[in-house]
Parts: sequence; structure tokens; C-alpha cells
Amino acid sequence: MTCGVCLCFVALSQSEQQYPAKEQVQRIRDLGKKGPAAIPALEQYLTDPNREVRVEAVKAIVKIGTEASLAPLSKATHDSDSEVQILATDGLTNYYLPGYVVKGGLTGPFTRGMRQAKVFFSLRNDQQINADVTIRPDVAQALADEVRGASSADARANAARAAGILRDNAAVPALAEALHAKESHVIFESLVALQKIGNPSACQALSSPAHDLDDRIQATALETIGVLHCIGCASDVRSTVTNARNVKIRRAALDALAMLAIAEDRPIFLKYVQDPDADLRASALEGLGRIREPEDTPAMKQAYDEANADPKVHLAAAFALVDEGQVDVADFSPLSYLFETLEAKSRASTAQAYLTELARREDVRRALFTLVNTATKDQKIALCSILAGAHRDDVVPTLNTLATDIDPDVAVAASRALRQTQANRTSQSKLLPQN
Repeated sequence: MTCGVCLCFVALSQSEQQYPAKEQVQRIRDLGKKGPAAIPALEQYLTDPNREVRVEAVKAIVKIGTEASLAPLSKATHDSDSEVQILATDGLTNYYLPGYVVKGGLTGPFTRGMRQAKVFFSLRNDQQINADVTIRPDVAQALADEVRGASSADARANAARAAGILRDNAAVPALAEALHAKESHVIFESLVALQKIGNPSACQALSSPAHDLDDRIQATALETIGVLHCIGCASDVRSTVTNARNVKIRRAALDALAMLAIAEDRPIFLKYVQDPDADLRASALEGLGRIREPEDTPAMKQAYDEANADPKVHLAAAFALVDEGQVDVADFSPLSYLFETLEAKSRASTAQAYLTELARREDVRRALFTLVNTATKDQKIALCSILAGAHRDDVVPTLNTLATDIDPDVAVAASRALRQTQANRTSQSKLLPQN
């Protein structure tokens, strides 16, 4: 019966070009109400010479939003019209991240029909699909092609944003090429996407934007160098620490250098470990902690015990001390302090990021396992994400325990972390530096 309905829809669409565009648009809207069975008919409109008709067809396919929508939407990303491309891209993203079109996409109500694209691209998007979600190869390639050859800069930037949200590894070469674009929003979205994907093969392309005259681009490029652990860009980062045109850029450069954690940069970190700027000081402490030189322990301990230091400094010092090997969980210990901070809303994200990195060490994981029984709900939920980010099999028993927690939110978080752990073992562990 379904096949008969599809054939009927296709037959109707094949004779549609004889009707005025307004009538075709209304027919498309009517078809959209029929659900997935109407997709073959709607797909016929994607080749219509009238742009308005193609736009309406894409909207209808996006609204249906089933897996059957993916192939025609991937096709629509190659349209000659940028609005059609953008609509299709948001539709693809929305399938894997439900609600994106309404709440976050360029084509959602927020942008009022894309008239506020400039405002849209001024806001950084931090959304990502879960690590256990894998996008189809045709979708991945469609976004990669669009990043490289969309008909407008806005469409390219939007495709780059989508590639990052969907962790599209196939788009990495195109995103690296896009770092040489003339339009700053294309470069920015490509940098953020590369951070989300986490593939260090893009490192070589980061040298140029690391010296960009646009503060936003340069700071984000430096951040990306740190996230991807691009050791080959260390000289670019060092020169920027020394010659930064403002404190914002110096902070980004020192933070990137701290992520690289090269032993020869220890004198630079020591220079800033007592700096009055809390951000610079925190980065310096992070760098010293990752280098793990025992001679620096007193400076870290002093910062950790300093009564009136900025919380950023306290957290960075705690991180540094744990990274140097202080993994006991006694009261007031650095690791306990980081774990307790998971309950402080204003600083929880920083503590979670530190613990996620530290949990890649076996001794830290063993210590965290002992804290589960006394952890609060917020700590347990954060711990699920932290352990999933460790990319190690030994977290599975603890996550299994949390998956049976009496609190349903904790149980859901643990189940998701278990799926992510499985996905990480097979797809992402090779991209991360091993300790």
C-alpha cells in the first residue's frame, strides 16, 4: 500500500511544473503533512528551476525529519542557492541533534529567515552530538563538500558549524582549507569545528590563523592549537606570548602553550606563575603541572594554599598538584577539592575539564572510583562524563554501578557514558595523546 502511495505522489509531482509556483508551494505543504511516504514526491521538487519551490520542498523534508530525509537533504546541500543549502544543512543537523532547527540553527525563528546571519555567527556554538552517535557517510561527505564549495560564505560557515556539531571527521581536510578563507566567520566556524572533531591532522593549517589580525580568530586558533596538541605550532605560540598585542591574546597563547606542555617552556611558565592576572597565572600553573618537574611543587602548593587567590588559581594549582602525582582523597587534598567543586555551578565546568584530563591517568581513576559511594547527584552525573572521557576499559565496572543508581538522572548519564566508552574505544582513542 505504501509503495502505491509513493508512486501516486511521484506521478503528481512529475506534472507539477505546469502549475504556478504558488500552487506548487501549497501542494508541497500538503505533501509534507503526509509524512515519510511523501518524501519521494517531495524530492522531485529539489530539481525545480524555481528557487521558491526548492526552498519549500527542503522545508517539508526537514519537517518530516526521519532517516528517509537524509538522502534528499544531502542532495540539497549541493543546490546552487545558498538558502536551500543552509536549510538542508540545518535539517541534517536536526536529525542527529533534535531541536536544533528550532533552538540553534541558522534557519530557526531566532534568525527570522536568516536575515540576522551576522548576529548568528557572532555567537559561538558549543553543541556536539554524543560520542556514541555516528553520522552516515553520505551525510559526512555532503557537509565536507559544502564546506569546500558552497555558493556563499554564510553557507560555508553554516556547513562548518554543522560539521563540528556532528563530529564530521570526513570534513577535516575541507575545514583545514577553509582556514585560508577571506571571510572571518568561515575561518572561525572552521576552527571551532576542528576543536570539536579533535583530529590533529589539521595542525599544519593552524600556523597562519595563529597570527591573524582579528583578535577573535587569533585567540580561537591558539586555543585550537592547544586542544589538538599541535606541537609543530609551538614556535608560533611562543612568539605570540612574547609579542601579543593585548592581554586577551597573551592569555590565549599562554593557555595554548600550557596545553602543549613542552619541558623547554618551563621558564615561561615560571615567569607568569606569580602574575597578578589570574588567567595568566592559572595557565602557568597548568603548564608546570603537565611538565611534572618536582622542583615546581612548592610554587604550586603556595598557590593552592594562598588564602585570597582567585578561584581560577586555586583550581589550576589543584590540577597541577594532582598531575604531579598527589592523588590522595583526604579532606582538603587537591583531588578532593576538584571533586567537591563539581557542585559549584560557577566553577563546575572548569573542575570537570581538569578531572576529565586527569582521569586519563590510572592512579587518578582509581582514586575517583573510591569517591562514588559518597558522591552527590551532581558529582555522580559529572563523574559519568569524566570517566567516559578517560577512554579506558577500567571505568566500565564503576559506570555499571552508576547505571543502577536510584536516581534516574544518574542512571541515564551512566548508561550514556557506557555507550560513549564503547564508541571511544573503536573510533577516537587513536586521536588522543596517551599518558
